[in-house]
Amino acid sequence: MVQSINMAGLRTMWTLLTQPSLLRPDIVVSDIRSLSLDKLRQRGIRFLVFDKDNCLTAPYVSTIHPPYSSAWSSCLKEFPNRVLIVSNSAGTRDDPEYRSARAVEHALGARVLRHSEKKPRCGQEILQALQALPEEVAVVGDRLATDVVLANMHGMTSVWVQNIVSRRGDNLVAAALRDAEHAAFRMATRLGW
Repeated sequence: MVQSINMAGLRTMWTLLTQPSLLRPDIVVSDIRSLSLDKLRQRGIRFLVFDKDNCLTAPYVSTIHPPYSSAWSSCLKEFPNRVLIVSNSAGTRDDPEYRSARAVEHALGARVLRHSEKKPRCGQEILQALQALPEEVAVVGDRLATDVVLANMHGMTSVWVQNIVSRRGDNLVAAALRDAEHAAFRMATRLGW
């Protein structure tokens, strides 16, 4: 699976120059095993949106990363029919006939959004698919510039997963950008952001 250039992400870069706070996550966890579903519910969260690659699965793999299996099952059980996977590698125009989306749905047991705009610009498509208000939705993902910005641009709760599943098979550009995001986050944290 090869992803095309994320034009939605490039367009958003200009916004981030004037609003860098969009990169600041509401919640930071090491991985999905650290998610407190009770705390999310206390915040009024009724719907969970997950990135796929390097958040739930290895890059371009359809099955859950084995150590995350129990945590993933808990998410599906605690938020029945209210978990949505939003990926820039499955469910977009880069996914011919949505083959990857269907494989992920089958393997993970949750719906994959078919979206015309890539993250971080697909917020309205997410809200329409869930029939939810922004404050009812938490977006969980490993990328500050896509997952966290998506949530923050659209008034959703942003949950940043710091530890990725694997670098093996990862998109080289995405990996380099993720490394830059991590470095910027560390620097901003040291400066009291």
